[in-house]
Amino acid sequence: MRRLKDASPVLVGATVFGTVAAFMQKLPCRATSFNFVPTARHGCYTDIYPLFFARGLADGKVPYFDKVQEPVEYPVLTGWFMQGINTLVRWFTHPAGDIDAIKSHRGMSFYDLTAVALALLAVVAVLATAYAAGQRSRRAGLMVALSPGLVLAAYINWDLLAVALTALAVAFWAGRRTVTAGIFLGLAISAKFYPAVFLWPLVLLCVRAGQWRALGRLLAGTAGCWLVVNVPVMLLAWDGWVRFYKFSQERVVDWGSIFYWGRGERGWSWVDNVSTLNRAAEVCLAVCCLLIGLLALAAPRRPRVAQLLFLMLAAFLLTNKVWSPQYVLWLLPLAVLARPKLPGFIIWQLGELIYFWGIWWYLISVTIQQSNPPGATVPGPVGLSGFLSGLIHFSSPAGGINMQAYSFALFARMLTVILLMVLVVIDILRPGSDLLRQDGADDPSGGVLDGAEDRFRLGRPALKPTSSPV
Repeated sequence: MRRLKDASPVLVGATVFGTVAAFMQKLPCRATSFNFVPTARHGCYTDIYPLFFARGLADGKVPYFDKVQEPVEYPVLTGWFMQGINTLVRWFTHPAGDIDAIKSHRGMSFYDLTAVALALLAVVAVLATAYAAGQRSRRAGLMVALSPGLVLAAYINWDLLAVALTALAVAFWAGRRTVTAGIFLGLAISAKFYPAVFLWPLVLLCVRAGQWRALGRLLAGTAGCWLVVNVPVMLLAWDGWVRFYKFSQERVVDWGSIFYWGRGERGWSWVDNVSTLNRAAEVCLAVCCLLIGLLALAAPRRPRVAQLLFLMLAAFLLTNKVWSPQYVLWLLPLAVLARPKLPGFIIWQLGELIYFWGIWWYLISVTIQQSNPPGATVPGPVGLSGFLSGLIHFSSPAGGINMQAYSFALFARMLTVILLMVLVVIDILRPGSDLLRQDGADDPSGGVLDGAEDRFRLGRPALKPTSSPV
């Protein structure tokens, strides 16, 4: 705690710098009211401004309760976050002009105020991550605050809400406040569903250490908080509440996933059947869960909490039917907690950078093809060499990039995430190579698991843990 207090001013300053840089990166597109084609060329797309109009917020509609043509497709807490920002905008902005001008002004105010709120949540996420990192709090916090992933993805969507809540859950778990950790995990699941996958690794680690009471308190806090947040909306606005879950089940194969590549490059026509696609993704994730379970229960020394959380989330993304560019924010805190070494982290961030530009420049070519009639003279998409040249000269190809170049970008991200996973697994199987355990610590973010003896393990006897220094 003392180390975090000393590092806090530096970490807050670094996060402010990163979030201001993120806002400035969006300025060229803000000047065009986020018109899609120039937005894609400059890589400064955001969902925040267009969804203000598309989800009824511009007309004063309340998410989940009021009927609109395209309802909010996010869990309850994200919808309420959007509504809270919109309420402030409507209270404090009184633009003049016709209805379209008023809506446009309020839409930009909604984006700006949302950016401020997300920046504050980024500060929370960085400080919580630094706290969970223990003695290496400054390094962990700076790696998140100054990462290219944060700068480029902070304002694409509302993901920083769930990221901050998840980071707080990990921090409270590290502080041995298991019920509070569960409450914040329940809040995170109510904002974006992905934190639900963290329950599996926490169950595994508590089973191995025999920490049944702590596990029960965590699960009770998570379930209780989720019910408190969700049940009122379920009872009063079922159709709006269930929209997210139906949308997730019915969603077709989408950008960034291995299934999208398979359909485009290998002709996997079966992925167009949503039921088959869902089963494939579920089976792949189940296999990953089984492998992570074997690793957690059979490793010579119990894995650290952050290591297993990172592996679980990375497996979820690799097997998902969509992998949006802003999902880098989900991985950031856990990646630096799992393995706070710069070389692997930098390689991964380079992979994310390549994908970030790849997806926007690929969407340019898709948009051009869809918006022009057959036979029209339009610039064609470039291949891999043109894409690499565009990256080097930081200039968007006029016609975007083709599927082969986009596949390169997709695999650049996917393989660098897999590389990080392999390095984390090596650290688990060879605890001596784990940077956080080289100074005699056991698990700085482990909470009740830190220094606990194993009660159950597959195979040979476990290595005796060493408590982290206070």
